[in-house]
Amino acid sequence: MTGLVRGITEADWPQVAALEAGAYADTSLTEGEAGLRSRAPAGTSFVLDLDGRIAGYVLALPYRRFHCPDLTRPEQVAHHTTNLHLHDLVVSAPLRRRGLGTRLVRHLTDAARARGFTTMSLVAVAGKEPFWRANGYRPHPGARVPAGYGGGALYMSAQLAVPREAS
Repeated sequence: MTGLVRGITEADWPQVAALEAGAYADTSLTEGEAGLRSRAPAGTSFVLDLDGRIAGYVLALPYRRFHCPDLTRPEQVAHHTTNLHLHDLVVSAPLRRRGLGTRLVRHLTDAARARGFTTMSLVAVAGKEPFWRANGYRPHPGARVPAGYGGGALYMSAQLAVPREAS
């Protein structure tokens, strides 16, 4: 199962919103399509397309380090920073634990490096800290995370290695 990681298109949004609603049912984390769109600038948000069906997505936006979006309102201001904030990553429930989440993270990390970002951050929710640690993120327990992210939410970040120049 490989599929294609590609940029999000207008036609993808209903499937992305449905994946988000399913992943965060019964939590305060559901933002809906408008909230998700506001956090998905071109070039740093992707879907995993399996034969025309969206099997997962990752949304990321430039955001100051040690800060994170307020889940109660859409983004309205573009942040000029060298930090890319990975806002959301969802893989369809029946397809989890097959390496697809890691594949999306690697694709996003490569895109971030290519666009000149030097760090990436995220808020680990719902006990996902081990997944993020395995993908190179380190916790910052002193960073404030808004209550809307749920109990146990933890701000984490990763330093992006600068690609070596060809000799």
